[in-house]
Amino acid sequence: MIKEELKNKSNSTPAPFSVTKSERILVEKIMLKTKENNLNNVTRTRAYLDFYLRYPDIHWAFLGHMVSRNGGWNMTDLKGEFLTRLMTKKDRVLFFQFLERGNWLIFQDVYPQFLLYEESLRQGKPLFHLFRHFNISIFMEILWHQFWKSNDAYMLTIALVINEQYYLEKRVVQNPQNQKDVLNKLEFLLQDWLSINHILFPYGNKNLVGQTLHQFESLHERILLGKRLYKILFHQGIHPKVVEWAKNHHHTGSRKDYWPDIFNSVNEGTPGFPYQLHLESCQLRPSAKRIYSPTLENAWKNVKHIEAEMGDWFNDWHVVDYLKEDEKIVNGEIKDEYCKTLERLELAALAKKAITF
Repeated sequence: MIKEELKNKSNSTPAPFSVTKSERILVEKIMLKTKENNLNNVTRTRAYLDFYLRYPDIHWAFLGHMVSRNGGWNMTDLKGEFLTRLMTKKDRVLFFQFLERGNWLIFQDVYPQFLLYEESLRQGKPLFHLFRHFNISIFMEILWHQFWKSNDAYMLTIALVINEQYYLEKRVVQNPQNQKDVLNKLEFLLQDWLSINHILFPYGNKNLVGQTLHQFESLHERILLGKRLYKILFHQGIHPKVVEWAKNHHHTGSRKDYWPDIFNSVNEGTPGFPYQLHLESCQLRPSAKRIYSPTLENAWKNVKHIEAEMGDWFNDWHVVDYLKEDEKIVNGEIKDEYCKTLERLELAALAKKAITF
């Protein structure tokens, strides 16, 4: 049924539509609330969690919360211990703008969907036809209607994964300026070589699970990564533990949030002294200082964004194939790999003259 409806929509021109006065007021209210929560990575990340705690049937809200935490950590890494030694200031600013734009775009696309679902519940009828006022894809309008009837949390989550990655593809990944300034730069290849594109889900006492993305430029790989992350987060018995961790650890953007005995949001280093190695076997060396990982508030100012580019990405019903559930077991073990990454970063920072760009 979904496939047939998507087939019909992919070959048709959207019909004109009008709104009532009350719908217009609702649209304006949602636009304002979205803008208020879209100030920076911290406000977005908090908004996702708050929504999930109110509506736990919307699994993507928690997946989005945890992935957005990782986005914040990647942003503050650019002002932290290692990358300030490995990248120029100009390139770090460009990388931040790249990450921030993607984080901002996803929120302004998905959060109105959540608020319209909330209002639909309140009114007892679906209001997803109003998605068009927010430039939300017809793909999601169809899938939300299907969710309204079936309450299929898996289907909706993967649909949102598909939607957000397609939404970013032309606006961020294929953006010519980003291709030139970020994706084609040797520093981006360095990130891949160092495997610092880890998505980490902390829980309990310094436990980590997650996945690593090596091909950010591949839309297909990003969608598959989203499916694997969802499986780890919701289908491996750790979900309640990660939720509990998220509720008890306010997102600041600093990696101190999940590993305070290794990272600190205050720089403990002494200016003018040569760089000293911190880690050995994923623990601080005797008398070593903690690794500097600032909060987002102290690392970056809020960004004033231009409006999102218009247009609907959906033009091929075959994307429905991504909705099929993969039966493969996903191994979320990542702690050892992440520890090795930190040690490689340390060695690279120590030998920075050898890899100057």
